[in-house]
Amino acid sequence: MNKFDFDLKSYLSKKQNIINGRLEEFIRSCAGDDRVTDAMLYSLMAGGKRVRPILCMAAAEAVGGSTEDVLTAACALEMIHTYSLIHDDLPAMDDDELRRGKPTCHTAFDEATAVLAGDALLTLAFQILSSTGSTNGVINAKRLRVIHIIAVAAGSSGMIGGQMQDIASEGVRISMQALEKMHRLKTGALIEASISTGAILGGGNADQLEQLEIYAENAGIAFQITDDNLNVEGDPDVLGKAVGTDEARAKTTYPSLLGLKKSKELAREKTTNALRALDIFDNSADPLRAIARYIVERKR
Repeated sequence: MNKFDFDLKSYLSKKQNIINGRLEEFIRSCAGDDRVTDAMLYSLMAGGKRVRPILCMAAAEAVGGSTEDVLTAACALEMIHTYSLIHDDLPAMDDDELRRGKPTCHTAFDEATAVLAGDALLTLAFQILSSTGSTNGVINAKRLRVIHIIAVAAGSSGMIGGQMQDIASEGVRISMQALEKMHRLKTGALIEASISTGAILGGGNADQLEQLEIYAENAGIAFQITDDNLNVEGDPDVLGKAVGTDEARAKTTYPSLLGLKKSKELAREKTTNALRALDIFDNSADPLRAIARYIVERKR
């Protein structure tokens, strides 16, 4: 199979089923039987695309590893992503009522429960990341490296820092450089961590990790540009959330700085850069190639 006829739909469906099954197992076995657990499951199993855990798996496969090598870490990444969405939707943040076509967590439950559900998902992510011990020093060193990478990506030097910059930028016209920095932290950091995690746990070498980092950086920016574009011209019924919210909040976005046409061109340019970084890999990287194209072609 060459990179042009890869069946991405089947690949995504298969991986999503694996991830969904393991996510529910983790929640059922590690959380309690209470309202917070219900809220955790509600948000986690609301039909997300699972982009980050799938990127983690695809990166592992590209370097010769397997899904099983990274499944726990992939699930932890999705828990962190879901926690961030719960908190982003809160009245104190974006005050959104819909997420993935369903009422947001604080709307379906209440604000306090949503805060606690997000906190619980973040904590559970690091619980499962650190729970599988090994007598192999090399494996333990890789796991510790991955935990550090994910923690940095999720913290004030990554996703949280980017969210703070996003809030501070509402109603303020910022430069392209500032916009890219903000989104590299807010969105790109966890995408980059997902790919690095897969490559490390999958046994990748230094050259492979370097090229995958270039792929991740460009794919992460392309992902955010596409999100910005969909907020302008997307179908809310397909997206599962409102459109036009960026303009309503006076946020600086790629289309607001460049216009929609040039914004789409930049997304395609970033995708080309991401694909070029995969030239050193054989067909094992076809899932990553297909995902890069999907990122700019998606409608939700």
